[in-house]
Amino acid sequence: MAGDYVLSIDQGTTGTTVLVLDRKLDVKARVNREFPQHFPKPGQVEHDLEEIWTSVVLSINEALRKARVKGTSVAAIGITNQRETTALWNRRTGKPVGRAIVWQDRRTAPLCRELKEAGHEPMIRERTGLVIDPYFSGTKLKWLLDHVRGAKERARRGDLAFGTIDSFLVWRLTGGAVHVTDVTNASRTLLMNLRTLAWDEELLALFDVPRDVLPEIRGSSEIYGFTSKVPGLPDGVPIAGIAGDQQAALFGQACFEVGDSKCTYGTGAFLLMNIGEKPLPSKAGLLTTVAWRLGSGETAYAFEGSSFIAGAAVQWLRDGLGLIEKASDVEVLAAQVSHTGGVVFVPALAGLGAPHWRPDARGLFTGIDRGTTAAHLARAVLEGIGFQIHDLAEAMERDAGRTIKSFKVDGGASACNLLLQFQADLLQTQVVRPKMVETTALGAAFLAGLAVGVWSSKDAIRRVWKQDKRFTPKMKPPLRDEKLAAWQAAVGKA
Repeated sequence: MAGDYVLSIDQGTTGTTVLVLDRKLDVKARVNREFPQHFPKPGQVEHDLEEIWTSVVLSINEALRKARVKGTSVAAIGITNQRETTALWNRRTGKPVGRAIVWQDRRTAPLCRELKEAGHEPMIRERTGLVIDPYFSGTKLKWLLDHVRGAKERARRGDLAFGTIDSFLVWRLTGGAVHVTDVTNASRTLLMNLRTLAWDEELLALFDVPRDVLPEIRGSSEIYGFTSKVPGLPDGVPIAGIAGDQQAALFGQACFEVGDSKCTYGTGAFLLMNIGEKPLPSKAGLLTTVAWRLGSGETAYAFEGSSFIAGAAVQWLRDGLGLIEKASDVEVLAAQVSHTGGVVFVPALAGLGAPHWRPDARGLFTGIDRGTTAAHLARAVLEGIGFQIHDLAEAMERDAGRTIKSFKVDGGASACNLLLQFQADLLQTQVVRPKMVETTALGAAFLAGLAVGVWSSKDAIRRVWKQDKRFTPKMKPPLRDEKLAAWQAAVGKA
């Protein structure tokens, strides 16, 4: 191992975060740079790849400067990224072919309807673990090839390269020498077979995607290539870890055993459960995805479910209702009462996802009376977030045929002790918050460090991973059952 530090690039939807950390997980520097969002038409969201690349380079340089670390001391670079965002660029020049289409973009909804009406969804779900939705990369890539002048012909000639953001960053970091993605990102494209971990020829034909435009699928922890002509970095630093953001968080939480789960409470909430070395089908509308692949052997799969609204409900209390001045005030307000006074909040501000799958559902407060206060509403909002996660976790347990073994949390709302205690009460299992809540960047660092020997094994990672606080169930079963019944009744009305 040439260096003492790992540099982790967390390329997100609104900004890029770079961490410099050592083998003991001491963060020597953290830098975040935002970049513009582009909204050309209603329902369309785009990113300029050059703006992303600039944010990455500037963040790397500032982080190394703040850490007082030379580039020659970096043992490896790990990358985690917004997953389904779709990019296309010129193989010869590296110049982007238009803007990237962001995961939030809905322009391919008509194509998705056509595919469903043609009866393709069962085959796609069986092979990819995904549903047909504009969220995923396959329909976005087809749109680019169909709508950018000359793109399909150039792709068939091998002149263009497709990739999710991880692929684009590796391409740029290696000076255009390497065109790869890892299995976690490939598993979000609608084009990779979950069992073979290879591009599926029938799916490529269905989406009319030329094979030559695709990156090579590799593991999540291996040396893909080396830096070349990157401003602020010496040539020869290995890029050695890649994972999509939610899978990186699962690995960063050291959820290495079957049944281990993590929930990231952000604007929405993402719950992933390690389901072991075989992909399992979901009967509850959950997604099956690759969790990671280490070296040439170990592959882990995960169930994934998301709640569209989590922290966004707190933002709504702040911006829409004006009940709090800043998001962190919600716990102080909610703690003014010991219960919700019978108020239940269904956070269906953007419909309900798994396991309900009711896009027509709308947000709802029930149980309001003359005694209801702002504190009751705030507490009900926090409990509503917890109820959604309980339903996802219960669906995962049914699909996996096992109980959740370990439930770890991260993301902004994981700072709220009241929410996490309620979550433990509902799940009837311990909820664990780590000392380092930036687990997405940490997972990318772990994967890169494993590949170059900064950490020798998953056991070595377990030893450096530290918990901040553990929440143990306290609510009595009759009260829990009563609350869950009131929640289910409210969901039925939403």
